[in-house]
Amino acid sequence: MMKIVTVVGARPQFIKAAAVSRAVRATPGLRELLVHTGQHYDDNMSAVFFEELGIPRPDHHLGIGGGPHGAMTGRMLEAVERTLLDEKPDAVLVYGDTNSTLAGALAAAKLHIPVAHVEAGLRSFNRRMPEELNRVLTDHLAERLFTPTAAADENLLREGLPPERIRRVGDVMYDAALFFGERAARTSGILQAHGLHPKGYILATIHRAENTDDPGRLATVMEGLRAAAARMPVMLPLHPRTRRTLQDRGLLERVATGLTLVDPVGYLDMVMLEKNAALVVTDSGGVQKEAFFHQVPCVTLRDETEWVELVEAGWNRLCPPRSPEAVAGGIIAALGSRGRDVQPYGDGHAAERIAAELVHLA
Repeated sequence: MMKIVTVVGARPQFIKAAAVSRAVRATPGLRELLVHTGQHYDDNMSAVFFEELGIPRPDHHLGIGGGPHGAMTGRMLEAVERTLLDEKPDAVLVYGDTNSTLAGALAAAKLHIPVAHVEAGLRSFNRRMPEELNRVLTDHLAERLFTPTAAADENLLREGLPPERIRRVGDVMYDAALFFGERAARTSGILQAHGLHPKGYILATIHRAENTDDPGRLATVMEGLRAAAARMPVMLPLHPRTRRTLQDRGLLERVATGLTLVDPVGYLDMVMLEKNAALVVTDSGGVQKEAFFHQVPCVTLRDETEWVELVEAGWNRLCPPRSPEAVAGGIIAALGSRGRDVQPYGDGHAAERIAAELVHLA
């Protein structure tokens, strides 16, 4: 029996792990242990996801959340290493581009344990983003690179990574969207709770450090959203870090007068909000794709995106937040838009392909 240790810590990873862990449990010869670093420790960002998505409770909860990037990653590295020494797995599975991802990959590689990276090969080509550094380093540490798209394959080959390490499996987020979409429609009451009507509101999510850590940029984003809300109501589930930053800078009360602010929502409620929005406005990589899965146009408030194929197909528009007018104008211009009929993310069976590959990794 091959033992896999999966390291997760942040909300997008819980969604991906829900799909892959289900496939791993159904694959003979594999046993999975789940390690939760604690990077997202708020119940709305963590515990509710495990309950809704049917993810097994973590075998190890490291309780590491908050603090600067270096300190957080260092503490995670130390704790993950101890766990791997105790568990002696045959391979370590990591997801995406968070500090938890890098800590898991680095701890395993230093112990000569093979690393598998789900969502490998994504590049924004902006090394100022912590996520870009995490994903590049993780890809170069990994023995198996599970890519979602052809563009991701090309990025890895361009960096000199051996083709025999690369497996294009498709996007596990698409697996999750297909699996949980119908359940959300049956169980979520989020629209009724907030008096929202299908296609009658804009859904926004803001949490990236590039937007929240720059006071001028954060104010620009929020003022742009407030201006757009004069055209159509804007629903903003507020990430704990974004809320804290707005409070610290005395902006929360003003923002709350123009936008509908709510606490972070569970995955099934988020699916319902995405599916029924007229437009999604975000700086999240995962939410860009989820909007596309539900055939909802998206505006990304960043200078670049890893998901270039959605921009090329017209489903996503980049709108760097250089002024409130630019943000509001970009949002309003995207209302009612629609992209081309494309399917770049596979067939919804990425998790099964990953599980089948893991059997042969060690």
